[in-house]
Amino acid sequence: MDRLQVPPTGERRTRPAPDGASGRIRLAELVAALSLGIDLGFGQPMEHVLRQCLIALRLAERIGLDEADRATVYYTALLINVGCHTDAHEQAKWFGDDLALKSTKYDHPFRSIRGMAAGLKTIGAWHPLIQRFRIGIEFAVSGHHEMDNMVAHHAELARSLAEQLGLPHAVLEAIGAAYEQSDGKGWPGLLKGEDVPLAARISQVAEFAEVAHRVGGIAQVPSLAEQRWLGQLDPRLVRALVADAPLILADLDQVQNWDAVIEAEPALAVFLTDDEFDGALEAVANFVDLKSPSFLGHSRAVSELAATAATELKMRPEEVRMLRRAALVQGFGRLGVSNAIWDKRGPLGAGEWERVRIHPYLTERMLRQSPALAPLGAIAVQLRERLDGSGYPRALSGAAISRPACVLAAADAYQAMREPRPHREALSPDAAAAELRDEVRAGRMDDEAVRAVLSAAGHRVPRRRKGPAGLTEREVEVLRLAARGLTNKDIAGVLFISPKTVANHIEHIYAKIGASTRAMAGLYAAKHGLLPEEEPVSAMP
Repeated sequence: MDRLQVPPTGERRTRPAPDGASGRIRLAELVAALSLGIDLGFGQPMEHVLRQCLIALRLAERIGLDEADRATVYYTALLINVGCHTDAHEQAKWFGDDLALKSTKYDHPFRSIRGMAAGLKTIGAWHPLIQRFRIGIEFAVSGHHEMDNMVAHHAELARSLAEQLGLPHAVLEAIGAAYEQSDGKGWPGLLKGEDVPLAARISQVAEFAEVAHRVGGIAQVPSLAEQRWLGQLDPRLVRALVADAPLILADLDQVQNWDAVIEAEPALAVFLTDDEFDGALEAVANFVDLKSPSFLGHSRAVSELAATAATELKMRPEEVRMLRRAALVQGFGRLGVSNAIWDKRGPLGAGEWERVRIHPYLTERMLRQSPALAPLGAIAVQLRERLDGSGYPRALSGAAISRPACVLAAADAYQAMREPRPHREALSPDAAAAELRDEVRAGRMDDEAVRAVLSAAGHRVPRRRKGPAGLTEREVEVLRLAARGLTNKDIAGVLFISPKTVANHIEHIYAKIGASTRAMAGLYAAKHGLLPEEEPVSAMP
């Protein structure tokens, strides 16, 4: 994928949409759509990040940054918190509802006693009292160190995604310092003052300003600045914001945030070719799948299976490509549902099911403002609809469900059954096929679509065991299980080895692949085709 090249200061250059560009898709549209998922993950209203991007650009202009530097601010502001869902599994393990936890980010200064006290009150939430006490002890022993390290890893993973999207080095550096603070007490605490990239400092101020303005209006911004911000945020930038707050924050409630952000992209409008668009979608899909260990590699596997089935159905090449892409985005809405639900080992309650049932709608909502992404959302939103009207989110029936959506539904259902979930083991190929055929007999799934999916999945074999980065066959096995969120003890039981041996394997694996957390290991496994554990025979050498 071509790198985004920022032009020299003072020069404005727009890259024209190349021949065959997919609906003139701009990189800004994909990143802006993803930002709506960031909002969901923080329990904030959609377009919180879009608004903070506009504030950041206005502040950057106020302090006299040139167009090239504003381009860095633009993408930094949109992506600065994009890594915060990557260890939602661990957040839910300690605190219950990861979305509720992150929604308190703006209530207290970082590392303050009040902030820590608020977090401690939620440890072990959603568990019986005895189990909650046990979780509290575990957190006191090791969990607080784990959580402290997570924040730094959020920035590291966000930087990895930005790199895959071809963003320039200045953006990578700013995103990598997303949680450093002006007073040096941020994460990982290696930078302070002006050593923190300016784009990161501007984006931090804009983020908190957006929340303050939305909650209390312009009058609230100076108050919060004096009470909480000076220290953790750049004091000069805070003062610049407060001094010109009426101008910088003007009209935020009146403008169409999506259109304003897309049109405000400074320096260079980056259009993606079809191949670049496919690569960017796959990178984002792998990143979104980090939401839960259960989902690792799921979107890409569904995409491959659905596209193969569509080809067998003699669908037109453009329809096949559209379906492949829709499968890559179908999981975006999962960002808006807590991991206390996705990772629950027991049956879901009625309220939990209602939250699950809204996730296809959230996917559509994230994509619908982009002319190039909206058609993908129109297919993805029907992922869980069923022919008899028993599906969700809109209880469509019969011909109201599109043919591509029928294929996507069958491919997603088959692939999900072949993967382990917290409440069940993975089904065998025969058992998954039998479940799909039962759905057809019950009138819920399309017979033709199911037949095509089962045909596409009918020659599936175990993946080849040779691993990348010099990983041995055993290390690949351990990596897959660790990426799925299993503990060392659990992995030892599956592989019939000791927990100490597992720990040694993980140490060697992390050293070989350059990872330091489960989320980073999971992303590596998904990117290198190690998850899910199967692939079509046709893909074998």
